[in-house]
Amino acid sequence: MSGGTATGAARPFPGLRVRLAAAFVAVAMLAALMASGISYVLLRRVMLQRAQDAVLTEVRETLARQIPPLLPPDSAYLVRGQLEEALGAAPGRKAVAVPLALDGALELPPPGSLDVPVTREFARRAVRGVVFQRVVRNGTPYLLVGARATGFRTTVDEPWRTTPPMVFVSASLAREAADLRQFTRVLLIADALALVSAIGFALLATGGVLRPVRRLGAAARALGEGELETRVDVRGDDELADLARTFNRTAEALERMVTDLRAMEAASRRFVADVSHELRTPLTSMIAVTDLLAEHAADENGAAARLVAGETRRLGRLVEHLIEISRFDAGAAALVLDEVSVAAAVAGTLEARGWRGDVAVHGPPDLFVRLDPRRFDVVIANLVGNALRHGRPPVAVRFGPAERSGVAGVTVAVTDRGPGLPADLVDVVFDRFVKSDAARSRSDGSGLGLSIAKENAVLHGGTLTAANGADGGAVFTLWLPGRPPGEGEGETP
Repeated sequence: MSGGTATGAARPFPGLRVRLAAAFVAVAMLAALMASGISYVLLRRVMLQRAQDAVLTEVRETLARQIPPLLPPDSAYLVRGQLEEALGAAPGRKAVAVPLALDGALELPPPGSLDVPVTREFARRAVRGVVFQRVVRNGTPYLLVGARATGFRTTVDEPWRTTPPMVFVSASLAREAADLRQFTRVLLIADALALVSAIGFALLATGGVLRPVRRLGAAARALGEGELETRVDVRGDDELADLARTFNRTAEALERMVTDLRAMEAASRRFVADVSHELRTPLTSMIAVTDLLAEHAADENGAAARLVAGETRRLGRLVEHLIEISRFDAGAAALVLDEVSVAAAVAGTLEARGWRGDVAVHGPPDLFVRLDPRRFDVVIANLVGNALRHGRPPVAVRFGPAERSGVAGVTVAVTDRGPGLPADLVDVVFDRFVKSDAARSRSDGSGLGLSIAKENAVLHGGTLTAANGADGGAVFTLWLPGRPPGEGEGETP
């Protein structure tokens, strides 16, 4: 991730299976919740509408049945009692009939006569016809209805004696509310079961989807580890099956390509090894003859003879290096181990090549390590020779005991005060045929010395690294374990 400074360790995203399952469950739960919500709204509307219609129909029918078109004089009190009895007989209902004055004065039901109070505004609207509203009181829903009779006639001389009363009815909706609560609990249980089922189906579905992906991942890892014969089973005709077929075709093409490259590489290595071995014998004779000619040549021919002798020796070193490299490539190089004094081995290497006066040596004289003396000599000779050719004095060899990853061993550092390694060579300095000045067509070295030194270090189970020192110059650091893994005997000379 980018775009800001992290304040803590970034948490990895959940796995693909978790994300797919979460998306599946989210969609399923969204659908279940929408269905539950729509069902609740529709059922609530139907239940309340049904209860409301039943009360309103009963009020209208009772008014029409109990109040005749022409009310006898002074019978309003009797009609009021009949209306209250008829409309308040059902459980959860209360009814109150109040006189209707012709001058517009309103008489409200007495307090407590109904379950919910009647406001004057509601009573005014009830004068014009049947009105209703839902009211929640003390947590219980009620339907309040107000109505007056229509279609009646009054006497001309005494209309107040023949005017029917108004009625107000409060009907409890507690049963409907209880049914809705029960329905809500059922919906919650159904949603919980849907959630559990969605999780189960999601895990099963994503497992089936990701199983081919996991097989492809395992096959890709095996292919990356060099098992080029790896293939995956193709099942079905969907997109994952097409991906598996594509993987198999790619693996087959890669196997053919790698096989061809390995064959070409093996052939080239055999060619180099065969040519090097074939050149060794005539070169040995040529070196002896050219050295003899250079030694006895006259003055005017001495320079040419010495040039031929030097180039022949250089060609001989290149052939020896190629033979050594071919041993490493063929896996034929082996260690002949012995208990060696590091100080004595370093001193012997410098003494044999006449470098004793040019190199400073620092290290404990009593440090002994089990290693191959000849290969150790090759490594030190290549490192010191490289420092003397390409660096500037003082050249120093420092060695001492060192432990890496809990393994005891010895470290040898070769330093100089030259210009150091170019930045573009630090990472490739141990590659074959890499030289400090690639523009030169000729140089004293073959470009294989450091490669051979690296191979010998790895053969011992150690490491060889290159860097530039803080004070200038190149620093080559060799680390060898005190006892190489897989000690063997019998090296091919």
